[in-house]
Amino acid sequence: MNKPTVAVVGRPNVGKSTLVNRIIGKREAIVEERPGVTRDRNEFDVTWAGCEFTLIDTGGWLPKSKSEKGIDDKVSKQSELAIKQADVTILVVDARVSPTVEDALIADMLRGREKPTFLAANKVDDQNHEVGMWEYLSMGLGEPNPVSALHGRGTADLLDLVIATIPELENNSVVEDEVESDDVVAVAIVGRPNVGKSTLFNKLIGEERAVVHDKAGTTRDAIDTIVETQIGTIKFVDTAGMRRKARISEDTEYYSLVRALNAIDKAHIALLVIDSTIGVTHQDQRLAERIDAAGCPIVIVFNKWELVDTDEREMLTLQIERKLGFLGDPPIMKTTAISGKGVHRLYPILTGTISNYSHRVPTRKVNIIIRKAQSAHPAPGGARVLYATQGATEPPTFTLFVNKKLPRTYIRYLENQLREHLGLGATPIKIRIRNRNE
Repeated sequence: MNKPTVAVVGRPNVGKSTLVNRIIGKREAIVEERPGVTRDRNEFDVTWAGCEFTLIDTGGWLPKSKSEKGIDDKVSKQSELAIKQADVTILVVDARVSPTVEDALIADMLRGREKPTFLAANKVDDQNHEVGMWEYLSMGLGEPNPVSALHGRGTADLLDLVIATIPELENNSVVEDEVESDDVVAVAIVGRPNVGKSTLFNKLIGEERAVVHDKAGTTRDAIDTIVETQIGTIKFVDTAGMRRKARISEDTEYYSLVRALNAIDKAHIALLVIDSTIGVTHQDQRLAERIDAAGCPIVIVFNKWELVDTDEREMLTLQIERKLGFLGDPPIMKTTAISGKGVHRLYPILTGTISNYSHRVPTRKVNIIIRKAQSAHPAPGGARVLYATQGATEPPTFTLFVNKKLPRTYIRYLENQLREHLGLGATPIKIRIRNRNE
């Protein structure tokens, strides 16, 4: 059963994300004292008084005349979609100022809904600040509920009202998200800012879920959507564009980076999106190293492929070998996400990558590969692998029992031999060394 949904909406900078963080009990939604920080719809699982629901944080809504059909217009559309889909809506207003035109327009939209709406008058830190909230009675949404998202005042009372009106779903209090299981493959979409990650994300999930605009840094949070595909259940995670820490100049971008790195650590597979018109940059190399260090299989996605000519395409292939050679032989996907061309090729690539990531090899075969490798190129100083076995999968992990310490270069040689003879391509391999004398 799907959980009921509660959308938190309002104009920019009234404290929506602060309220969301207060309700979920941790800092997940990015918050700053300026408008426009939240841009996408972000969903969080919440349990209150035994009732489970999905809380949706949205960006600030603005009328089209002010959004000028740019990024603010797309953010506003995401808010409108959240309102349309939600079972319950919480309209957040700033009790310290009088109702604005934007507040009134959002109220007009909500009054036309048959589903319940609650008016949350935010920034009421004490009783002295309650006076201003009564101006919002004119919006026709009932009595305002005083809350202080920053300090927690009134949020419990608001939640009690919300869950009292949530449509009762069968076994709602004990429902579990069945798709969030070991069978779900998490695919993180990563890359530098403005390479087309969100556009690719929207094509893969089949709807315009992430805000897309030709401005670097549009995505602030890591957004995930679970999709049933021909190869099984996949959770696609759209992340913020990652730059070097030295170039991160604001708190919002810092928290975006932290969440993007966290998404990589939790992912089964990472899609590294590269702008074909620019090529493989130094930052792409650093991102690939970070993904490789996390033990996550990587798929290279050359986006905007149709915008480069034949000579440039050959140069891009050479760049993969020269700048990303440490990845082995990664799958390469060539797409133009804005038109959807080439996106369908991802699923066969994911099938092979998932299979390799979970690959298990008989111990006998592992030892045959290691013996042949040692016969062809013995380790220096009389060091030898006496016995080898695969101890784990995801990623394939091999334990080598040795008589003395092996040089790092020789361990890398054995790793490459295992990768080549087992057909693992760019799948990360972990090597653990055990000395028999220890």
